[in-house]
Amino acid sequence: MSTESNIPHGYEQVCFDAELIQRYDGRGPRYTSYPTALQFTEQVNEDAYRANALQSNASGVPLSLYVHIPFCHTLCYYCGCNKIVTHNQERVEKYLENLYREIDMQAELYDKGRKVEQLHFGGGTPTYLDEAQLRKLMQKLGSAFNLDDHDSRQFSIEVDPRTVDSDGIRLLSELGFNRLSMGIQDFDPKVQKAVNRIQTTSEVIALVETARAAGFKSISFDLIYGLPHQTVDSFDATLDQAIAMRPDRFAVYNYAHLPQRFKGQRMINAEDIPAPETKLDILHRTIDRLAAAGYLYIGMDHFALPEDELVTARRGGTLQRNFQGYSTHRNCDLIGVGVSSISSVGNVFSQNSVTTMEYESLIEDGKLPVKKGVAIDDDDLLRAEVIQALMCYDELVFDDFDAQHNVDFREYFADEIKRLQPLAEDELIALEADAIRIKAKGRLLLRNIAMVFDRHINAAENDNRFSRAI
Repeated sequence: MSTESNIPHGYEQVCFDAELIQRYDGRGPRYTSYPTALQFTEQVNEDAYRANALQSNASGVPLSLYVHIPFCHTLCYYCGCNKIVTHNQERVEKYLENLYREIDMQAELYDKGRKVEQLHFGGGTPTYLDEAQLRKLMQKLGSAFNLDDHDSRQFSIEVDPRTVDSDGIRLLSELGFNRLSMGIQDFDPKVQKAVNRIQTTSEVIALVETARAAGFKSISFDLIYGLPHQTVDSFDATLDQAIAMRPDRFAVYNYAHLPQRFKGQRMINAEDIPAPETKLDILHRTIDRLAAAGYLYIGMDHFALPEDELVTARRGGTLQRNFQGYSTHRNCDLIGVGVSSISSVGNVFSQNSVTTMEYESLIEDGKLPVKKGVAIDDDDLLRAEVIQALMCYDELVFDDFDAQHNVDFREYFADEIKRLQPLAEDELIALEADAIRIKAKGRLLLRNIAMVFDRHINAAENDNRFSRAI
């Protein structure tokens, strides 16, 4: 059993039950949206998106922006993101010019009074862009949208430590970013060589120190377990180095080896990947180490210090999951710009073209590059709320849900409650008269619990487009 010291009220400890984890370790969605992207169709096109965006202004809710920068200098063999490995600056400039056009077209749809409280640059490698490109992009966003300048804003960027120095970190602060997510993955040189991502611990330490001096409010480390040559001891050494830097958050992801989908993964020798039981041992050790260091398990790979905003948001009822993982501003419409970006506006999800050729062609024709999506019906709205509650708060109180949505939960979800019974018998949940509560053994299996409420899951069960639960 893993224990956490000084666990705040409302947090269940994490219990690592290897037998249960192995039994439930099938494939399933990560529920960064519900319905998931597998349900997106071409019925949601540019016209539908425009109409929905204009209609959303009546709500007056704040905005969140996601900007996709797909470029990388080198290929990380494990990566499954939408990316372009290139050193061709003409290629980059062409993409940026089309991105600026999309930003202008998107901004025309939304009232200027709606503040952008959240901004996230993802990729690819956002810090691939040089100083002039970053400045111009931020200026474009600032002129097109009403960017929040209050201290409560959450402007984050994914950082590859190999592509930025201390001056670059200070530039990001100057441009308004106040949160960093650093892609570490592993500090072991043998592992780094096997995945073609070599960086030193000293380089990361220098960047963390600079970020703190520059006033960044949150620093997050991304780690991956299950990479080639990893062992419990080698990953333990990575944890030693990472914990010593005291980032505010950790995201610890399971490597999903899908070479049939991601060509870069064919560069990884499958024989070098840890055995499933070793991966479980690494995960177990990671949970214990982070708990002992004072980090709280938020859920779905994420850990945070008790004073972190994720913990505060969970306590205050504003925690949510979206396409960037866990987020602290629940009441925002999300606008995604750039190739493959996903938007969530009102009750509609939409996604841009996933190829840069099509993305740029559509914009050059004066069209928004929206290619597919899904309009969420009333039933899906209820199911999304259930899944959010379980993934973010580890419980759902029936009377509260009934009052909020004017339904009888026990009656509406009678079939799902029956299907939860085996999970209750396995002590993943407590199925009580007034609530569903996630138990210690269930905290690592949130996806499995949420899948009970997914009316689309049967058609995609065991679909290899999903990653494994652990």
